Amino acid sequence: MIRTRENIYKWIFTVLAFSSLIFLLGIIVVLFVESIPVFRSTGLFKFLFSRNWYPTNEANPEFGILSMLVGSFVVTIGAMLVAIPLGIGSALYIHELAGDKQKMYLKNIVEVLGAVPSIVFGFFGMVIISPFIQQLLKIPTGQCAFTGAVVLGIMAIPTVCSIAEDALSVVPKAFREASFALGANRWQTLWGVVIPAAGSGISTALMLGISRVVGETMTVLMVTGGAAAIPNSIFSPVRPMTSTIAAEMGEAVVGGQHYHALFAIGFVLFVITLVLNLVAEIISRRYRLKLGLDL
Repeated sequence: MIRTRENIYKWIFTVLAFSSLIFLLGIIVVLFVESIPVFRSTGLFKFLFSRNWYPTNEANPEFGILSMLVGSFVVTIGAMLVAIPLGIGSALYIHELAGDKQKMYLKNIVEVLGAVPSIVFGFFGMVIISPFIQQLLKIPTGQCAFTGAVVLGIMAIPTVCSIAEDALSVVPKAFREASFALGANRWQTLWGVVIPAAGSGISTALMLGISRVVGETMTVLMVTGGAAAIPNSIFSPVRPMTSTIAAEMGEAVVGGQHYHALFAIGFVLFVITLVLNLVAEIISRRYRLKLGLDL
């Protein structure tokens, strides 16, 4: 009886463990199948590298997402320039310099910041940051790639900080003691021993932060301006891929070319985030193997 019950539990948990894989495969299949009509009619190369996006032109609709790819790339790079130094710096301070009481408060603040809904960040960026940047820099509009990068960078800080701090916390204490025994001071130990030893987790934190930025929707929809054109500068309005899907899915005719084109954008986004996560896993595994920490 006990053996039978254990087998039942085993099968239940096995099904639950593989359910996420089933859902993932289902998402991949749906995105790919719905994207095929556009890839056939437009061509994958033209879809990716044409800058013309005129889905509602009845005579000759055009589906080129180059401007959206560039917009997503510009906003993502700008966001990571904000999130990386602040996120990694916060993790180093919390783990290496802050006292126990200060560490508790700071970690709680970071976790609360990570729990704030993206729509709140978008509203804050649209109402506060966008007008401030417009007045400060004397530009035509504050809803631009720069504003999107700043807001998304703030959003990514908790992800980068939390994972990087966890990575620093698992570095064996013996590494620090060995460094001190050889005559290194605290900063030499931090930069020469602790950070390289935590490189696996820190690199994973960066990749997951990038994935968070790339996949964000509502914030970029509210603060980047929504212009489907290749930006002349970081202060130009842009329309990343996620905001295009959110803005146009409601007006696309189900089963039409515009509808399938939006699914194709989603498929491209999925491939990008998948590649980022695979890169994070490869980098993480190499660090673990280098340090002999792989299980």
